Amino acid sequence: MLAARRVETLEKLAAEIRGGGGVADALALELADPGSVRDVVERAGRVHGRLDGAFNNGAVVQRGVGPVEVTSDEDLDEQYAVNFRAHWVAMKAEAVVMRQGGGGAIVNTSSIGSRRANPALPAYGAMKRALNSLTETAAVNWAPHGIRVNGITPGGTATEMIDTWEEASPGIRKQLVASVPLGRLAEPREVAEVAAWLLSDRASYVTGAVVPVDGGAGA
Repeated sequence: MLAARRVETLEKLAAEIRGGGGVADALALELADPGSVRDVVERAGRVHGRLDGAFNNGAVVQRGVGPVEVTSDEDLDEQYAVNFRAHWVAMKAEAVVMRQGGGGAIVNTSSIGSRRANPALPAYGAMKRALNSLTETAAVNWAPHGIRVNGITPGGTATEMIDTWEEASPGIRKQLVASVPLGRLAEPREVAEVAAWLLSDRASYVTGAVVPVDGGAGA
């Protein structure tokens, strides 16, 4: 069950999965709308009868770049709604379905920005750090139900979000690359591989972990 704000790209991926003999659906999702988030999770439960894994990978970049004193209330509200509350709502809905099936695994995408100060993106960093805390707490709360909860903290990754940030702050891509010991941004697949491992039975004894995927930038 694939869900995002723009469903066109997901439709192509779902078609590829179905073409390979798999089962896939693509749904529109608005992370800022708790009802939309719950509907997608509940539909997954109705269609498949269970939920074995959930990858909560949504985020929005902070619109206003600058220190705390110039960060607007509107920016803070959006960061809360998308980068924290959406995960809170999704996780609670996912846990309900997973309990019915005997357990499952949840992975949340946080950020390297959750592990250090964020002079230019304070609201973004604050919500991502809050997500780390929620991930660890939910892992303890839900372990008796067979539900594992982990997070990943990617560094600079070659995504549309970085393109948006570069438009707002020209030169930021070069700065990010310079801060990475491996000397490049991550490809999305490299981040996804870590999430896939955490969701799989190969990580059956891993819960409450927040795993860096940052090319050494946070070391």
